[in-house]
Amino acid sequence: MKICVATGTRAEYGLLKPLINRLKACPQFNLQILVTGAHLSPEFGLTYRQIEEEGLKVDYKVEMLLSSDTAEGITKSMGLGMLGFTEAFKNLEPDLLVILGDRYEMLAMASTALIFKIPIAHIHGGEITEGAYDDAIRHAITKMSHLHFSSTESYKHRIIQMGEQPDRVFNVGAIGLDNIVSLDLWSKEELEKNLNIRFKPHNFLISFHPETLAEISVERQFENLLDALTKLEDSFFIFTKANADTNGRIINQMMENFVSQNGDKSALFDSLGSLRYLSVMKIADAVVGNSSSGIIEAPSVGTATINIGDRQKGRIQADSVLNCGSDTKEIYDLLKKAQEPDFNVRFREVENPYGTGNTSAQIVEVLKEIDLSNFGPKRFYNFI
Repeated sequence: MKICVATGTRAEYGLLKPLINRLKACPQFNLQILVTGAHLSPEFGLTYRQIEEEGLKVDYKVEMLLSSDTAEGITKSMGLGMLGFTEAFKNLEPDLLVILGDRYEMLAMASTALIFKIPIAHIHGGEITEGAYDDAIRHAITKMSHLHFSSTESYKHRIIQMGEQPDRVFNVGAIGLDNIVSLDLWSKEELEKNLNIRFKPHNFLISFHPETLAEISVERQFENLLDALTKLEDSFFIFTKANADTNGRIINQMMENFVSQNGDKSALFDSLGSLRYLSVMKIADAVVGNSSSGIIEAPSVGTATINIGDRQKGRIQADSVLNCGSDTKEIYDLLKKAQEPDFNVRFREVENPYGTGNTSAQIVEVLKEIDLSNFGPKRFYNFI
């Protein structure tokens, strides 16, 4: 079976890597890797090279990312993507396409696969993120997919509620937890040497992305966060760049300006990669921002999350996730709380609703048993 795994961002590849390695090792499958989006952009670090450096073959590259993060630019990027995916599928002829999540690159890809009658296996469907247009994209991809791998039982039921056949929906947990189980995370000393930084008594991992449906501007939201950070003492901040969503470049420029003015207590990275990112997450006082990693992965390493705004609103959360608005004082008050000596102690054994790992192995076992000949026209399942 020719299984094509698609990836458009560094974060997405980090999540998919354990699954990719399992598919590659299984003689039953012929693995294909399709790379697109920010992976092919110098601005975002040309991260497709990381895939190749890890001994994996990139079977097809689809350029689609314009040098613009406006609504017009992203929409045009999707159009270019569909042209490129047309050629990719014509050449690769995959039996099954694996898509993770809810990004606009994947919506363009899923739409193309639909017309080519290529079945889609969708990972992380059924979730809710009310503060971003990703929410609608995720559900659209679900309706174009034949096979579904949810991260919780609740999300599994939501997929079925959307009319998908129950025998094609599997709760396998969050795929991002596989890396936490399998990777030997670095110590604070190892991170300092590798990243060429010096941690302080308190350390925070900052991962902030555009809240694409927010009424308040991206600049104002992120400016309030930076204002809160400047008020903290004895703290070091590690920033990872925002993704290629609408207005993502605005955030990245503000990060660069902050770090250039506060080089003694901050550092900015295009991409940390899974190992370094999770290692920083584990030693941090808190993950700060609005990234899904703070919701899904952080509880499994015993680190609290200060989740800002509505980008992740609606997602199931562990007790270690603390929500606040984008007001400077609200953010600052939680940051100060995170500096208290016993703050993270209560989160070290918190239960993560997204499982305990081993997701990739479960997905592969399902794929081994699946009969693609049954993946003809879909029938709507009446939930009621």
